[in-house]
Amino acid sequence: MRRDGRRRVAGLLDGVPIPMLAVDGQARTIAANRAAEALFGPDLLNRPFVTILRHPDVIAALDRALDPESPTPPGPQLGPQLGPDAQRHAPQDGPARLRAQIAADGRLVAAEITVAPLPPALGRGATVAIIDRSAAEEAEQLRRDFVANVSHELKTPLTAMTGFIQTLRGPARDDPAARDRFLDIMDSEAARMNRLIADLLCLSRVQAGERSRPAQHVDLAMLLREVLATMGPAAHAAGVHIESDGLDGTIRVPGDADQLVQVFQNLVDNALKYGGSGGWLGVRLARIDREPLLRGPGWAVEIADRGDGIDGLHLPRLTERFYRVDAHRSRAQGGTGLGLAIVKHIVNRHRGRLKIDSQRGAGTTVTVILPETLKRL
Repeated sequence: MRRDGRRRVAGLLDGVPIPMLAVDGQARTIAANRAAEALFGPDLLNRPFVTILRHPDVIAALDRALDPESPTPPGPQLGPQLGPDAQRHAPQDGPARLRAQIAADGRLVAAEITVAPLPPALGRGATVAIIDRSAAEEAEQLRRDFVANVSHELKTPLTAMTGFIQTLRGPARDDPAARDRFLDIMDSEAARMNRLIADLLCLSRVQAGERSRPAQHVDLAMLLREVLATMGPAAHAAGVHIESDGLDGTIRVPGDADQLVQVFQNLVDNALKYGGSGGWLGVRLARIDREPLLRGPGWAVEIADRGDGIDGLHLPRLTERFYRVDAHRSRAQGGTGLGLAIVKHIVNRHRGRLKIDSQRGAGTTVTVILPETLKRL
């Protein structure tokens, strides 16, 4: 291809927002836009295309675009699958559209790829356009997982209640003791479903407003004192001594009071349920002169216990929806598996940080860091 043709192709690609490359008749790269360089790295020009993107179905589509008269590989060409992870939807004489997993940017990318010949006026060659669908596919997988988890969480108590109802209508019809026991269990299961639905609605509201920054200020020290006063009876019943530090005075930070109360009540409640065996719970409030991720000063609230602790392999997943370290124990304690997910999204809305440190047998410390002031992002 002549130099002026290459310049025209390069100018065309520069105006395209998605990664796009162009090759000449020898399948060597003659143009690549900035989006392509961000995906595949620099120095893409004058390289064989196969050294940039090695997927066999993409290479086959490129060969057909460069030489439409070449023999077509045997087998059905418009079937649903061209390979184990690629799919093409196009007539043989038009642009080829494929879905494929490709290696790029140090990761596997679920991509939609279009390979089309260059207009004859520009010479022999082809363009390759790539749309990253990874985020959309991950979101769809999250949706499927979420629906499956909710279905499971609701099906379990419903199945139990259905069995009890059938028993009460049959063998236990005239057994007052069994009837009372079954009704108590059904009441407990119904309450758990109500908590699950309430937490699902809460999570939905929090996620919907996550991009909206709090417009008010709260007294963080007073809010923590009120939370500890509310949770005091539960701590006393569990035989846990609460020790606080730094909660005196007035400390004002940007925040939604109701949501922050929910955060700290949830964390204190978790510490009592799962770390109460240590008999101690500590709540500490301290200022941080500069938190790198917040790009400024902040206030750290530490909630620590001396319980059994958590194996490190679980820590990265604790804030996932429905993830439980011990599912049976969590359900027995009345947990829905959504508490820490709600906490995470509330902290995100406040532009803060959530850190969880724990070791098996050494207790757990959960730290919420809130910015002293909210900066515009």
